[in-house]
Amino acid sequence: MQLQEAAYLAGLHALWDKAWPSDLPRKPHYPLGEIAISEHLREWARRQPHKPACIFYGREISYAELDDLSDRFAALLHSHGVRRGDRVAVFLPNCPQFMIAFFGILKLGCVHVPVNPLFREAELAYELDDTAAETVICLDTLLPLLRAVRAQTAIRTVFVTGFADFMPAEPSFPAPAAMRQPRLPAGEDEIELMPALEAVSEPAPEVVPDLDAVAALNYTGGTTGMPKGCVHTQADMLYTAATSLATSFALTPDDIVVNFVPIFWIAGEDAGLLFPIVAGATVVLMARWDAVGFMAATQRYRASFSYLLVDNTVEILEHERVREFDLTSLKRVRVSSFVKKLNPDFRARWRELTGGTMVEAAWGMTETHTMDSFSVGMQQEDFDLNSQPVFVGLPMAGTEFKICDFETGALKPLGEEGEICVRTPSLMKGYWNKPDATAEAIRGGFLHTGDIGVLDKDGYLHFLGRRKEMLKVKGMSVFPAEIEALLGQHPAIAASGVIGREDAERGQVPVAYICLNPASAEQPDAVALAAWCKARMAAYKVPEIRLVAALPMTATGKVKKDELRTL
Repeated sequence: MQLQEAAYLAGLHALWDKAWPSDLPRKPHYPLGEIAISEHLREWARRQPHKPACIFYGREISYAELDDLSDRFAALLHSHGVRRGDRVAVFLPNCPQFMIAFFGILKLGCVHVPVNPLFREAELAYELDDTAAETVICLDTLLPLLRAVRAQTAIRTVFVTGFADFMPAEPSFPAPAAMRQPRLPAGEDEIELMPALEAVSEPAPEVVPDLDAVAALNYTGGTTGMPKGCVHTQADMLYTAATSLATSFALTPDDIVVNFVPIFWIAGEDAGLLFPIVAGATVVLMARWDAVGFMAATQRYRASFSYLLVDNTVEILEHERVREFDLTSLKRVRVSSFVKKLNPDFRARWRELTGGTMVEAAWGMTETHTMDSFSVGMQQEDFDLNSQPVFVGLPMAGTEFKICDFETGALKPLGEEGEICVRTPSLMKGYWNKPDATAEAIRGGFLHTGDIGVLDKDGYLHFLGRRKEMLKVKGMSVFPAEIEALLGQHPAIAASGVIGREDAERGQVPVAYICLNPASAEQPDAVALAAWCKARMAAYKVPEIRLVAALPMTATGKVKKDELRTL
């Protein structure tokens, strides 16, 4: 008998209400009310003008200064013909100028287009052409790349800046050597950002914020295919911030957040830009990951919160200098399991080091502004980790999940695998310039994600991987994410990626590409690793082992599965 959606969802809501942690609020938390993201900066600048909004290797940018500089950037854009609704590309890594541009773009009612600073020519040309952006703010060292593709795009105005514009003479914690180089000059038809900001004399015209207007094009960062621009509004950003501040992140103005996660990536934008500023907190911004720099920054500023990959936490735990630093202020850490997966051993070791608890930040997508589920409050006796594979918890307030048959769209009963579908207030308004892809992805208000998952008998969501990654071994479903999670528990394995190999007898066979940790005393060979797997998983799941020196990775820390076969 086919399940009826209304009854199905009503039953799920009853389960979610029962499972909801008793000490967490049931509604989104709006620290300043339901006002625009840009207005949060203005209001915090009024309430706490001298408090640092951002600290960049010792250079402090107060709320008042960030507000003023972003006002100036909005005026600068306007003076160069940029108007409401125009797309502005931000081709920068983590730096204060990214934050200045982000808020200036929103204040003018324009559309923020973050561009991956690790792009090559074809990728950069594609995204700039797809958005038809006419204005870009570019890091000085990325200018050669931009110049190489500019003729293929609509770009007519280029603002140039560099790390040197905000780097102090003596950084307060270790900074990569490349960041301490002198500024490279702009070309004849390019504009130096900082002198131009200082020269602004006329304010931008006042633009009444529209929470429902297009505010950002966040491009998907998958491992295959050309990326698609997800159309997001300030309302999407605000809902994501409000629900996360009520559950997973729970920041206040007293918090100090250390963030190295790239803020061009939507999870980094959330954790390192949106959430701290909406909460009125301070973000210590790192340009890139560096274990010693992270530990030094945490100790120097008594950081209370950070969002990391599990790989980063393991690098800290195993770092030879870890005992030189006091990390006990870092009581709350949210992590994402990409290559290494969170497990009870990592959590216990982290608690011993810091006194705090590592919690999975949970599941989400660029299409939904991510952060769609949470697992905070589910750590008693490692309930979350013992409920694997890939337990991602409950939906955020206002968000709903359902599991459907991939082919027919029919609802699947609790406990049965199918496609994760999500309905949320932060769902994108569509894919930019791709109406057919939008219609295929969003049906009946739900995003059909292409992810395989299951809702268990208590209503908790489990993520099993992308449909295209699922393997069939002698008719049995095998999920690479589950194998990768188990491999992550081996002390000598630094990283792994699992794909399938066609096999005439078994249909498919899982193949695990494994990097060993060179610092590990144990250096097992493929035979020993296969035996270790046989002792811990069903025989049909045991992978063939391929030891490799490195895994091909995306800029956001995902294994490029399509390139593994070339190793």
